[in-house]
Amino acid sequence: MGKLTFWIAVTALLSLSAGAGAIVAQEAEPAPAVGPSQEVLRMWNNVCGKLVTMAEDFPEDKYDYRPTPEVWTFAEMLLHIAGSNYLFIDTARGQKMGEEDLSREKYATKAEVVAILKKSVEEGAALIQQAGDEGMAQPIKFPFGNRMISQQGFWMAQVEHAGEHYGNLVVYYRLNGIVPPASRGGSN
Repeated sequence: MGKLTFWIAVTALLSLSAGAGAIVAQEAEPAPAVGPSQEVLRMWNNVCGKLVTMAEDFPEDKYDYRPTPEVWTFAEMLLHIAGSNYLFIDTARGQKMGEEDLSREKYATKAEVVAILKKSVEEGAALIQQAGDEGMAQPIKFPFGNRMISQQGFWMAQVEHAGEHYGNLVVYYRLNGIVPPASRGGSN
């Protein structure tokens, strides 16, 4: 290979590399910021989506598993989350709050537990979307204690609560030799 051919090849490779780098740099730029309602909705769907995944893929014969006698079963934990979602949903709708811990007797099968959890997640997501960015700044009475809070803070409190219980359920997964959703990759 002559010197000229060598330098043409090097120049071509550098040009291709520079072009590829520009494409990677463009793809690596962060997405534009979204409004508060879309951010709350994203976080709600992320955490609650992992809980729904857990409800769907945890074996039905382990739904009454509990790591120690003092703690809720897997199913009871999911029913508590769904019930808590409904406390917030009822409050956001201006309705009297229902029961926080839904009964295992009423939701006896895996399919029933999955269905009520999914329904609570969908209804919460719809209310967050309905509130929109303007609604996120509006005050609402917090369901616990006698205080007002912005709707953004109100919904984020329930996202935090759901996330805490996701962490609890990770223990149930690990003790049963199952990989939890966030450890599988692609769900964060």
